[in-house]
Amino acid sequence: MPSVPTGLADPIGEDAIRTPPDWSAWRVVVSFGVVSLAADMVYEGARSITGPLLGALGASAMVVGLVAGAGEAMSLLLRLAFGPLADRTGRYWSLTLAGYTLTAICVPLLAVAPFLGGAGLALACGLILTERAGKAVRSPAKTALLAQAAGAVGRGRGFAVHKALDQVGAFAGPLLVAGLVAATGLIWPAMAALAVPGAMAVGLLLWTRLRVPDPAGYDTDPPAPATVAGPRPGPVGSWLGTDLPRRFFLFAAAAGAATAGLVTFGIISFHANRTGLIPLASIPLLYAAAMAAAAVAALASGYLYDRWGGRVLLAVPLLSAAVPALALSGTVGAVVAGTLLWGAAVGVQDSTVKALVADLVPAARRATAYGVFAAVQGVAALAGGGLVGALYTRSLPTLIAVLGATQLLAMSMFAATLTNRRTSSPHS
Repeated sequence: MPSVPTGLADPIGEDAIRTPPDWSAWRVVVSFGVVSLAADMVYEGARSITGPLLGALGASAMVVGLVAGAGEAMSLLLRLAFGPLADRTGRYWSLTLAGYTLTAICVPLLAVAPFLGGAGLALACGLILTERAGKAVRSPAKTALLAQAAGAVGRGRGFAVHKALDQVGAFAGPLLVAGLVAATGLIWPAMAALAVPGAMAVGLLLWTRLRVPDPAGYDTDPPAPATVAGPRPGPVGSWLGTDLPRRFFLFAAAAGAATAGLVTFGIISFHANRTGLIPLASIPLLYAAAMAAAAVAALASGYLYDRWGGRVLLAVPLLSAAVPALALSGTVGAVVAGTLLWGAAVGVQDSTVKALVADLVPAARRATAYGVFAAVQGVAALAGGGLVGALYTRSLPTLIAVLGATQLLAMSMFAATLTNRRTSSPHS
């Protein structure tokens, strides 16, 4: 990658002018984690009540479904654009700040929608979609920054601690919203209150950037260049990451298969409510328990990743394969156990998996890799969701068997990735 002109980009990567960091690497990791905690309070709090909010503004079930689906697709697929943009411009900090700022602004503005009459629904839909676009803007750049700092403490543990703090916000945000809705009987005061954690997230991020403008200084063991031999890719190939290592794409395909074969919480909660096994009011508590399991699993897998390397990720297909047989069963205990396993699988996928991505690709192409990786997972999640939805009403045994076969395929691809190449982590 050619160097980025001084003054035009944020300092990061091998070509940047590195300055001695003011903070320890752990302090940077924790700071990013607290930023994610506060931001998760904002958007997870809003997502917990988005359906009722849109319904109160006059939206039909179809509109609610379309907005939710489009938002999640944007948050994943747009990373395919913003990841390469971060690597090409070097503006990692600027994109990270822009993405978090969009979240901090859009969610509290939802409080205005009920006072705008017929225009309120259009405004709410636009704000929800813009917030999800903000997630796509910041994620590849932020993860690349985090990977640099985590390199000095062990990427497995670094990503794990970040994920655990992130999950605290995912747990606290919906509880805050539920408490305010219960106290006021209205939704808009809860949306307005989320401006506080949003401002905290942006403020802490600005402070972190001021104290540590160049996290690349922490990366004491950067991976060796591993681009595919041959001519440099053109503009389209560069955006799509065609110069990334082949084993990165094998790993992305493996993670995509694991994602496609993982039952979503939407189906689990639908099943639990439809069968009457778990009361409707208790389903959010079930989700909160799954988020707690995700945090614990992320911490455990991150620690083991730094000791054993990428082999710990072979547990992901095993965890995921057991989910449908338990979570879609006919007993309360099995549903709860399956949901906890679902949370554990999600926790590992959202933390330790990213550590291996950082070890598989050159430092200067990490944001591009995270963008491509997210796009693969987004397509896989869409395909898997459609498959599960189609099979659920037809035959649960067939659904369990198909998802088990998908996880077996994922495991074989994980094994191929890990067998043919040792990651660059000193502990692998």
